[in-house]
Order: sequence, then structure tokens, then C-alpha cells
Amino acid sequence: MTNRKNSIVGLKVIEPKRFYDERGYFSELHNDRNLIQQGIDVAFVQDNHSISFSKNTVRGIHFQAPPNAQDKIVRCGNGSIFDVAVDIRTGSKTYGCWFGIELSAENGKQLFIPKGFAHGFMTLSDHSEIVYKCSDFYSPENEGAILWNDSTLGIEWGNLGEPILNEKDLGATEFRNFKSPFFYGVNS
Repeated sequence: MTNRKNSIVGLKVIEPKRFYDERGYFSELHNDRNLIQQGIDVAFVQDNHSISFSKNTVRGIHFQAPPNAQDKIVRCGNGSIFDVAVDIRTGSKTYGCWFGIELSAENGKQLFIPKGFAHGFMTLSDHSEIVYKCSDFYSPENEGAILWNDSTLGIEWGNLGEPILNEKDLGATEFRNFKSPFFYGVNS
């Protein structure tokens, strides 16, 4: 499909302000009032922390189906990642389109990924730490995955060396065989 830059309805890049002085900087990583002003009125119930030791580690592309679908806010606390969200909302004008962005400790950007999207990332540096908030608890019986390098999606992962993946991600569903549990405007 295509990389829609940031034109996919629902995705939002969040750039928390940083206040610098001679010691470093201070930043509010989560502020409900600021999120609501950006149209993100979500109660988050779980924070996750993922560390990838090596560059070129690929995780995803994952989603959690209803009734335990998750909104997420993803950030990189150390190192850098290429973060990807794929619209899997049947009936959406951007169904099957993807958006990718570099999230790093240096740039401080975050990505809000609403329900109805699959999510994955590739580490761009060794010892990358990813921290993300979820609006529902982990539900293994409702998790799913789409093949990270699916030719139909055509995600441009960039200058990827030999990818490091686990067995689950290597055996994920191809997009052409994927049956989405999400419907645009209904459960997303």
C-alpha cells in the first residue's frame, strides 16, 4: 500500500515540550489535559517497557482485537526506533496504508495509535528502550499479528540489515489473508 505521511485519520504525533538549562532538560511525558486538547481522550490502564539489545530488531506488526482492543502512545526512552502503524479498519479510506516515524530519546516524539491499527517497530540503534501506554490490559486470546515485511503493505523499513525476529513474528499472517476484526467508525 502506501505511506500516507501523517494523513491517516486517528494517528497523532505528539511532541512534548522540553525545557532546557545547563543541567539538561525537563519534559512532561504524559499530561491528560494536553492530550485532550489534541483530541486524545483515552484512559490508559497499562504501561509497557520493551528493551531491544540489538539494532535491526523487528517487533510486530501486532494488534489486539475487540473486546480488548488497545489505544497506544509509544515513545522511545533510549536509542531510536522506526515506528509503524498500519490502518486495519475495514471501510476506512486508508485501509492497508501505513505510517512510519522515527522515535528517539533525542527527538522526544511520541505516536498515538488508536484502536483499529496494527503496530510494529524496528530498532535503529543498539539498546533501544520503548515505553508505551495501553488503554486495555494485555489479552493473549485477542492478540494478532500481520507479517512485518508483507509485500502488499510495502512498508519501507529503510536501511535494514539482517533483521532479528522471533518465531511468532516470522509466522504472522500475510495481509492478503488477513481478516480484520475492526470496522471504521464502529470499534475503532
